[in-house]
Amino acid sequence: REALDQANDRMAEAALRVLGMAYKDLPPDTDLRQVKNELETDLIFIGLCGMIDPPRPEAREAVKLCRKAGIKPVMITGDHAATAMAIARDLGILREGDTVLTGRELDQMDDEELKEVVRSCSVYARVSPEHKVRIVKAWQSWQEIVAMTGDGVNDAPALKRADIGAAMGIVGTEVAKEASDMVLTDDNFATIVAAVEEGRVIFSNIIKSIQFLLSCNVGEILVLFIATILNWASPLLPIHILWVNLVTDSLPALALGVDPAETGIMERKPRDPKSRIFSKGMVRRIVYQGIMVGGLTLAAFRIGYHIDLVTAQTMAFAVLALSQLVHSFNVRSNRRSIFRVGFFSNPQLVGAICISALLQISVITVPFLAGIFDVVTLSASQWLIVLLLSLAPLFIVEMAKLLGLNTSADED
Repeated sequence: REALDQANDRMAEAALRVLGMAYKDLPPDTDLRQVKNELETDLIFIGLCGMIDPPRPEAREAVKLCRKAGIKPVMITGDHAATAMAIARDLGILREGDTVLTGRELDQMDDEELKEVVRSCSVYARVSPEHKVRIVKAWQSWQEIVAMTGDGVNDAPALKRADIGAAMGIVGTEVAKEASDMVLTDDNFATIVAAVEEGRVIFSNIIKSIQFLLSCNVGEILVLFIATILNWASPLLPIHILWVNLVTDSLPALALGVDPAETGIMERKPRDPKSRIFSKGMVRRIVYQGIMVGGLTLAAFRIGYHIDLVTAQTMAFAVLALSQLVHSFNVRSNRRSIFRVGFFSNPQLVGAICISALLQISVITVPFLAGIFDVVTLSASQWLIVLLLSLAPLFIVEMAKLLGLNTSADED
């Protein structure tokens, strides 16, 4: 028996699930219904069979990516502790200093004791489905966001209790799927990690679009507000504001929504779900970038005003629209320079800017359209001034990034 136990341990430590085999001799005319309670006694042992369900090749990389993203992966299994430890160690789930708990040990702990050890435990072996609920509650008692996977009917309570329940789409039961928030159609852990990354990209792009639109709108408001306070003639006509909001704001904002993932997005800390979208850093960026757009537009107006009012309004209209298009490159990253991100890494944005710029130039240069918008054709020197002022946001924000003024401590 001791030799068998040692062989079982060796196979389990090699990440094998071990099955013992035995038989019993019975006379040919035995009525099995009469001896069914005795069939599993006095068996003759044959040997042990080791089986393995090897982890998918992408699982190791997914676990590594989880840790970079600030997510702690935990294995909960019905396997033998030695088997679970071997697999978890191979995947990178079990690391130096982590502990392993069995279902029997969990039964001997109350909820307070489990809460104290749950943070250091990476593997739970020989557990029953009801143990999963206790583990989820223990993590949630630390105000952590918990995602739980499962496939059986008995997993449904834990899937429902978790902040995010993920059921297996292939082997999962209908009850498990109904209790879950999401279903993995390929039953692949790496898919969960890919979903986390995609979620971070979507959230980041929403923030980019909001920042872009609000900073541009703040600039438009400031142009009219300051001109009114200083008793200047109106720098912009109502049709100009409508055109800018309709054309130059809409297309780039939509293109920012499909911006590729920023480098290192999975190395950021998880976002607190209670945190505000309008962080201190974002509010500061909206304000100073709005002042920037508004200031450049007013500068174009004052330069053109030395000639006449219509020229001044035309230059202000052109700078307001084109500077916003240039500014859309700035919001693609609040930390990294656009020269490192790459101007052409988002072809949709490049296309949106080209279309919007072409439309903007057309309403100034095409006589029929110029009459509708009450603008005049600009000279070469005036277009040069418009171009320089329109490109200024790129260099202003780049300088802010270089000096570390484009982010704040609450975004680190």
